[in-house]
Amino acid sequence: MGLISDGSTIFDAGSISAGFGGSLVFIKKLTASSSGTLSFVHGSSSVIFDDTYKEYVFTFKNIHAATDEASLLFQVDTGSNTSYNTTIQSTRFRALHGEDDGNARVDYQAGEDEQLTTNFQDLAQELGTDNDQSAAGTLTIFNPSSTTFTKHFIANFQNTISSDHSMNTLTAGYFNTATALNKVQFKMSSGNIDAGDICLYGIA
Repeated sequence: MGLISDGSTIFDAGSISAGFGGSLVFIKKLTASSSGTLSFVHGSSSVIFDDTYKEYVFTFKNIHAATDEASLLFQVDTGSNTSYNTTIQSTRFRALHGEDDGNARVDYQAGEDEQLTTNFQDLAQELGTDNDQSAAGTLTIFNPSSTTFTKHFIANFQNTISSDHSMNTLTAGYFNTATALNKVQFKMSSGNIDAGDICLYGIA
């Protein structure tokens, strides 16, 4: 049995009709090696971050900090600007659970959200430097090339923090600008990004 909406067949016999659904299109991978920053700049080094896609997804694998208790941060910029100081409004929640089965909780992180600031947004905090302490996650930025609306983002991260706790963090917000975004930068709150891969995909 198929699914028909307003006269259009969306799927039938287990197959999605042409024009419905989408796929991840790989664009670029950056690998950290004691890196101060990792930047994805449209038009540079084969990076695409414009109106080619309406949705862009960054994936993070084995992000490791060089400095204990550092946080992974990000910001965006526009045009030829390289200050990475776009105004952000955001909210942030986390779930925490210790390896000793203690300190389990869910809370709103008022100190890690942004209220119309130009700060770098925290994605994963309190990263440890041990080999069993790293972060993984995703960041999605919606319609960054819009010159009409603000640009929304959602990030979901899992990391092992320096005190041997599992932390899952959900961060969401928007860039309060109607100017098209064309670059994204990642860095640690202190020290370098010791290791890890960040990949950029477009959703077709």
